Amino acid sequence: MNAKVKNLIVRAITGAVFVAVLVSAICFGYATMGLLFAIITGLSVWEFCSVVNTREDVDVNRTIVTLTGVCLFAATWFYCVTGFNKAFILTLFPIIYLIISELYLQQKSPVNNWAYSMMAILYVALPFSLLNVISIKSIANTTNIMYDYLTPLAIFVFLWASDTGAYCVGSLIGKHPLFKRISPNKSWEGSVGGAVLAIGISMIFAHYDTSLYSTLQWAGMALVVVVFGTWGDLVESLMKRQLGIKDSGNILPGHGGMLDRFDSSLIAIPAVALYLAICESYFR
Repeated sequence: MNAKVKNLIVRAITGAVFVAVLVSAICFGYATMGLLFAIITGLSVWEFCSVVNTREDVDVNRTIVTLTGVCLFAATWFYCVTGFNKAFILTLFPIIYLIISELYLQQKSPVNNWAYSMMAILYVALPFSLLNVISIKSIANTTNIMYDYLTPLAIFVFLWASDTGAYCVGSLIGKHPLFKRISPNKSWEGSVGGAVLAIGISMIFAHYDTSLYSTLQWAGMALVVVVFGTWGDLVESLMKRQLGIKDSGNILPGHGGMLDRFDSSLIAIPAVALYLAICESYFR
């Protein structure tokens, strides 16, 4: 068995396990979804800090920044269930420490350390935290809430469909680069193919569920995921080019790191949260 075939098998197995775990955790319940994404948040923030620490002028505290990211996710999870907003106070302690500690550490560039620490929280931890906001719905005319597993599941299904459609169509007829400076292999044709497949799959969600969103809103969500997911992929590609690395990590055999797998979602999740807020405010 040559190396290429072996790598393909490893990649396929890792991908299947990854999808199975993610889908199972989301569908099983709010607790399992929260537990899984708290772990994913911690691993992703740690990986981001490890990547930026490769720069000579950066030395962020991976442990404290990761703790801050997980605290933000946990506080958001707890708030969405109980409405207890003081849970966010726990996030303030490590943030205050990160700011004040630079007075004493005598690092080469404390401003860079502050900037990258805050970026880890805003770019990585906050989007995952917004999954809690997206998945908890209040029941009309009551004080009760319900867990909506379809919306977070749809985000990832649309992203996977977009990637699959873009790869297939781009490989066959892709001629016009989408963003040649950052990702020369992506084409406009592939992006359109990914969007068509994602919107097509949104019709399946619309067919089986009409209580959450209309058919048009499901299609709109798919389009938002495709557009902002593509930007999310390009953002991480730009970051890796600037840092001179191929993968953000190696925790997922054949797939690279956590950021490599969730790069698209880091921009798509906030965009969907904004899209749904607009829909609920103006189109209900």
